[in-house]
Amino acid sequence: MSQDMYEDHITYNVVVNHEEQYSIWPVEKDMPLGWKAVGKTGSKAECLAYIKEVWTDMRPLSLRKAMEEKM
Repeated sequence: MSQDMYEDHITYNVVVNHEEQYSIWPVEKDMPLGWKAVGKTGSKAECLAYIKEVWTDMRPLSLRKAMEEKM
């Protein structure tokens, strides 16, 4: 079975870190330190589509805050 075929059968969590950066993580694995689930689970394609919809500003949170303070 190819890697692509294997990944199609994995269920993922959408996760976010303290800088509000998004990623996906397999549900059967322990959550990596510094990341938390946002409540969206599904196939890789579904999770990536969700991230594309909600992560509209890819700048880290600390950069956005620093830029707001300069205004």
